[in-house]
Amino acid sequence: MIELVYETHSISVDNERGVATGWLPGELSEAGRQLARALGERRRDDGIAVVFSSDLRRAVETAEIAFAGSPIPVHEDVRLRECNYGELNGAAVEQVVATRLDRIKIPFPDGESYLDVVRRTREFLGDLLRDHEGSRILVIAHSANRWALQHLLEGVSLADAISAPFIWQAGWEYTLERAAIL
Repeated sequence: MIELVYETHSISVDNERGVATGWLPGELSEAGRQLARALGERRRDDGIAVVFSSDLRRAVETAEIAFAGSPIPVHEDVRLRECNYGELNGAAVEQVVATRLDRIKIPFPDGESYLDVVRRTREFLGDLLRDHEGSRILVIAHSANRWALQHLLEGVSLADAISAPFIWQAGWEYTLERAAIL
C-alpha cells in the first residue's frame, strides 16, 4: 500500500490568460510561485518520502520552489504530463473544453486521448507500487492526471471526471493498492 498525495501544479501565466498549455512547458505566475511556497510549507513535514513531478516546466517549477533546500528527493516523470492537445496545445481553454468529452477515446488531432493519459498514469502507479511500497508519495501534475486518478482509484467515469467543475483544494489523498490499478 502507498499513501498517494496529489497536488496540481501552481497557477501558471497561461492559466491566468485562459490558455490551455497542454504539452507546452508553461511557467508559473507570481501567484503560482506563492502557491508553490505554500505547498512546500504544507507538505515538507507531512511524512512525504519522495516527490514525483510531471516533466513540464510549470510542474517542475512548482516542485523546485516547494522543496528547495529540502532533503526530500524530487523526480520528474514524463508519464505525469498533461494530456497532449496536439494542434490545440496553447489554444484558448474554451476551444479545448468544447471538445474534451469527444477526446476520451479519440485523440486530439496530432495529440492523444484522455484514455492515453489513464494508461500512462496506470503504468506510473504500477511502478510506484513496485518501488515505493509502504511510502507516502507526493505527485505534482495536471488536471488530466487528476481525472485519471479519480477514474482508476475512485471508479469515477472519465466523462464524469472531465465534466465536473474543477474546485481547487490543498491536495487530494488516495490509498494506492495493486488491485486498484489492475
